[in-house]
Amino acid sequence: MATPTWKPAKLDELGFVGRGKSRHRPRNAAILYGGSYPFFQTGDIKAANFYLTEFTQTYSEEGLAQSKLWKPGTLCITIAANIAESAILGIEGCFPDSVVGFVADPDKADVRFIKYYMEILKLQMQSVSRGTTQDNLSVDKLLSFDFFVPPLPVQRRIAGILSAYDELIENNQRRIRILEDMARSLYREWFVHFRYPGHESVPLVDSSLGQIPQGWEATTFGELYDTSSGGTPSRKRPDYFEGGTISWVKSQELLDGFILATDEYITDLGLKESSAKLFPVNTVLVALYGATIGMLGILACAATTNQACCAVLPKRDPFGREFAFLTLLANRERIIGLRLGAAQQNISQVLLRGFECIKPTDQLVQTFSEKTAPLFERILNLQRQTANLRRTRDLLLPRLLSGQVQLEDVTLP
Repeated sequence: MATPTWKPAKLDELGFVGRGKSRHRPRNAAILYGGSYPFFQTGDIKAANFYLTEFTQTYSEEGLAQSKLWKPGTLCITIAANIAESAILGIEGCFPDSVVGFVADPDKADVRFIKYYMEILKLQMQSVSRGTTQDNLSVDKLLSFDFFVPPLPVQRRIAGILSAYDELIENNQRRIRILEDMARSLYREWFVHFRYPGHESVPLVDSSLGQIPQGWEATTFGELYDTSSGGTPSRKRPDYFEGGTISWVKSQELLDGFILATDEYITDLGLKESSAKLFPVNTVLVALYGATIGMLGILACAATTNQACCAVLPKRDPFGREFAFLTLLANRERIIGLRLGAAQQNISQVLLRGFECIKPTDQLVQTFSEKTAPLFERILNLQRQTANLRRTRDLLLPRLLSGQVQLEDVTLP
């Protein structure tokens, strides 16, 4: 429970609250987009950790004219689609009316404290947003919630403790992106542009995939890898899930990184009496259908999967984790496009195994794996560090924001 100095206040009593603007008239006209003004959408806010700097769309001058440019430090709160997600603008940007902007009064609130308090209220906000047709958190509903706030110096101290964790998380994520870019760039350089060590002395020859270096082959993915999908133990059998210790991966957990933990676990009995299979560490997974179709994951521990996940198992030693992951990543759009020709909504294992790809020499792939494996290991270590930071922050957050913890007893990470 908050101390007596913590007072309830509505969001609009702590600063300015306003909806984003996006009239989009004529609707989705190309003239509105492609300029220099970031246009943040609900998905961008959900994907952000703390500060909002990444975006998938931009406005032109015409787009800006029918919208509004918000300043850095604005707290963005989603009220439609991804309900009650929030992030603080790290750069200037626009957002639609499915997002509410909060600009803290500097004499009353620290925007970081309010952002953290949103995490405490998120489930309640999502609960009151459920409707018969679509979920929606109106501005009136948002303004009905009480934020229990301490004096401003205490807000700043609490926000400073929690943001220290988030800054380390952001730094780790930046380092991960750099390492990912390094691995992808090396793959493109060697296996797309054919600028690998010693390429000057190797002529190009014709193949079904165009010209490729002499000694390489045009083949199918299935010649290099076996595939296997998972399964879902019966939900009618609680003993298949309750008390389970075996990781069970669902396709929505494939986010192009290592899978450290899963939302659900199954029991030994669930594994034995279902079509689920246990795959080893470093198995590459690909989502066959659903919202994450084509997304990838790498098992950081032995795990089972549901049927929407396909495990990729190398037939030859050099063609392991690194080459499999980067080949699938480089060819993702092409693989997803194969389903259209097959008149189906999902990627089947048959399509995956049948897609044409190159087979470099074993020695070159071995050298490539030796160069990129350390990058993958550093990414894995950074993901583990990040997971630990998030766990600690999430344990601290409700205790700090309820006044249960003496601030002088908390040490920074």
